[in-house]
Amino acid sequence: NSGEVWFVNFYFPRCSHCHDLAPTWREFAKEMDGVIRIGAVNCGDNGMLCRSKGINSYPSLYVFRAGMKPEKYYGDRTKSSLTTFAMQFVKSKVTELWQGNVFSEIDRAFAERIGWLINFCTDTGDCLESQTRRKLAGMLDGLVNVGWMDCSKQADLCDSFEITTSTTAVFPPGSSLAQKGSVLVGILFLNMHPHKLAHHRWLISFSFGHNDLASHEYKKLKALLKDSHIQVGKVDCITDSELCASLYIQKPCVAVFKGVGIHDFEIHHGKDVLYNVAAFAKESVNAHVTTLRPENFPSHEKEPWLVDFFAPWCPPCRALLPELRKASIQLFGQLKFGTLDCTVHETLCNMHNIHAYPTTVIFNKSSIHEYEGHHSADGILEFIEDLVNPVVVTLTPESFQELVKRRKSSETWMVDFYAPWCGPCQALLPEWRRMARMLSGIVNVGTVDCQKHHSFCQGEDVRAYPEIRLFPQNSNRREQYQSYNGWHRDAFSLKSWALSSLPRASVDLSPEDFKRKVLGGKDHWVLDFYAPWCGPCQQFAPEFEVLARMMKGTVRAGKVDCQAHHQTCQSAGIKAYPSVRFYPHLGTTRRDQGGEHINSRDATVIADILRQRLQQLALQGKSSKPKDEL
Repeated sequence: NSGEVWFVNFYFPRCSHCHDLAPTWREFAKEMDGVIRIGAVNCGDNGMLCRSKGINSYPSLYVFRAGMKPEKYYGDRTKSSLTTFAMQFVKSKVTELWQGNVFSEIDRAFAERIGWLINFCTDTGDCLESQTRRKLAGMLDGLVNVGWMDCSKQADLCDSFEITTSTTAVFPPGSSLAQKGSVLVGILFLNMHPHKLAHHRWLISFSFGHNDLASHEYKKLKALLKDSHIQVGKVDCITDSELCASLYIQKPCVAVFKGVGIHDFEIHHGKDVLYNVAAFAKESVNAHVTTLRPENFPSHEKEPWLVDFFAPWCPPCRALLPELRKASIQLFGQLKFGTLDCTVHETLCNMHNIHAYPTTVIFNKSSIHEYEGHHSADGILEFIEDLVNPVVVTLTPESFQELVKRRKSSETWMVDFYAPWCGPCQALLPEWRRMARMLSGIVNVGTVDCQKHHSFCQGEDVRAYPEIRLFPQNSNRREQYQSYNGWHRDAFSLKSWALSSLPRASVDLSPEDFKRKVLGGKDHWVLDFYAPWCGPCQQFAPEFEVLARMMKGTVRAGKVDCQAHHQTCQSAGIKAYPSVRFYPHLGTTRRDQGGEHINSRDATVIADILRQRLQQLALQGKSSKPKDEL
């Protein structure tokens, strides 16, 4: 998704051919540095990734381009062959300059504030090879145009440039053609004033008397960030110590100022590599994450804030930061996002009892909620959704008696007895919330904190944590329950277990039922065509039960066993299991045996499709009714 060309080596640690290729691949990577991106994937450590890309032999070399099918390399594994193959994906142009175009080409580039690098080729000296010129064009794309001039054909023109031997010269934008400059693009060193940072998008490198990234890297950054309208600059914190102190900049770093005030900036904590920094800058200006300090920490804010307390040396902390940026875009206007570096603001972190990193806390006026979930944007969104619209009931001994023990005969409850200090309990909580959303309206879900209600849990014979119990509907003894003994505690496994205890909402259909009730009846039907031996069918079965309950009263749900009723499934055109088909009631018209195929195995998605289809049928029914003439 980077928009760049990547050439990737998929290898396996025990593969001898991979070991033979490794030194060549490293040399090749050096040769192509800055032209295209070169990478390697260890399929021993990343098996799922390699399988998803169809890798089944090693080494496998693929070129990846955004929006295009990956292209496999089948040639010799020599550096020259690899280079020749890779260069066909470099689209940067090298212009041959001559008397008829040289001045117009240079003037056009200068008007766009782009300079020229020109290789003058004579019979003596260093005339660059064609491939070398193309590599330069790729490296300098967006900074300067690259051209060459054949002085054996353009002798008078080369004489006017005072060329006596092969040479390469740079002409910065606006320079006289008589001046062969040596600097490609001047770096913007700022005598930094706060108003410049407050009203424009900037990527700033803060240094302390020396540069972090090489100056040529910053030249390229300016070109990479041009389309995002991000200016690039540097601040030396030795000469501009007051600004750095006010921003709590204590060591060399890169920060993005978003153009909405001096205090709205974000510090980069990833690798100081050109493309990583550029990607961070583009993400950061569009996200809504602020680097917090004591002056802007949300102690008494009316708006809710998510604050991530972290340490830059902590790998999980660094992995969470881009996820926060994604979540901040999704929740813009509902929740503000900030990060606090506890290595810089230790006192503030101690005030909030931060003892582990990352610790993510939601401050909502007087309420404080510590985030418990996966370190991902989706996990954060789910957690916030649960705070706004809780689907899990926090039970006390009193509410447990009222809601669970004295539940209605039609109600089913699932209860998690847990202790906050218990690691497996903490791991279960996000899955428990996800399961509760999946079963919303079907099964009631609750939790009991056994640290807070220790005596009560002892009285309920809870001996280990987490203890998951299901209290079924239509039970003669309301205290009767089933304990979960499954190995997996993920949302899907728990959902399947819960649904297995409920009366089925779908019905099994025989061939006669299919003809009489589905094809000839007056109800809308959604059918699951399955085979008992089919693993995906077994996984889909509980999801189909959820669908049956969601559509109860509007669309009937049925299942057809294609192993037992092969002829019926064949006549319906079933070629894969499970297959979901919709059979709408079309009045007097007999329904087609194949029905309408629905390409989803998600109950919510299928339900939405069915509701939309029912609306269409209702509109068609109205438009087809005969109108009385006045």
